[in-house]
Amino acid sequence: MGTSVLSLRIDGELLERLRHHAAKRGMSVQDYVVRTLIRDDFDERFQTAVEETEKFYGVT
Repeated sequence: MGTSVLSLRIDGELLERLRHHAAKRGMSVQDYVVRTLIRDDFDERFQTAVEETEKFYGVT
């Protein structure tokens, strides 16, 4: 799997909040944002899998 570049323009206040959250975890802002996106993507896929399983088994 290769990598690509994503450039974002964000508000200064938001960037400071991201820096603060990343620093609390000992991470760079880039790593913090990527991990957040990965976590959200996993949560979405997991929820979809749960819904499909419930449909399959007829759980309401």
